[in-house]
Amino acid sequence: MRLVIADTSPVNYLILIGCIEILPRLFTRLVLPSAVEAELTSTGAPKEVRTWIARPPAWLEIINAPAVANPAGIHRGEAAAIALARSMSADLLLIDDRKGVDVARQLGLRVTGTLGVLDLAAERGLIDFAEAIRALERTTFRRPGELLNALAAKHQKKQ
Repeated sequence: MRLVIADTSPVNYLILIGCIEILPRLFTRLVLPSAVEAELTSTGAPKEVRTWIARPPAWLEIINAPAVANPAGIHRGEAAAIALARSMSADLLLIDDRKGVDVARQLGLRVTGTLGVLDLAAERGLIDFAEAIRALERTTFRRPGELLNALAAKHQKKQ
């Protein structure tokens, strides 16, 4: 995939579990809207996340996207990521929030979340899926049980 827009949650959790560097190995161009950058730098974000985004890597592009109307009631960063993905005709949107995922899909966007990124990375041999999930379980990530169980079974069969 070439152009990928990311919302806050996948970036946050990939940083926390030490897997953020898989993004440039999976995708050609990763872009964050400035609203997502603001969420990653807020005092409510984990210190490790704030430290990482304070000096973003060269492979990450941050675009000062204008504020967008948000009639769907999703968070500002999610609304900005969806709007930017639409305006740039992104190949993929990284987003975890169920309401945001639903809105993005209704708008015709292709989406995946943190688990989808980890699944793809494991398929390409970049990470150990079970190890990444154990690390994710030590965070505040709210995982959808059915999806996680299906992915865990899929990767267990490959071993």
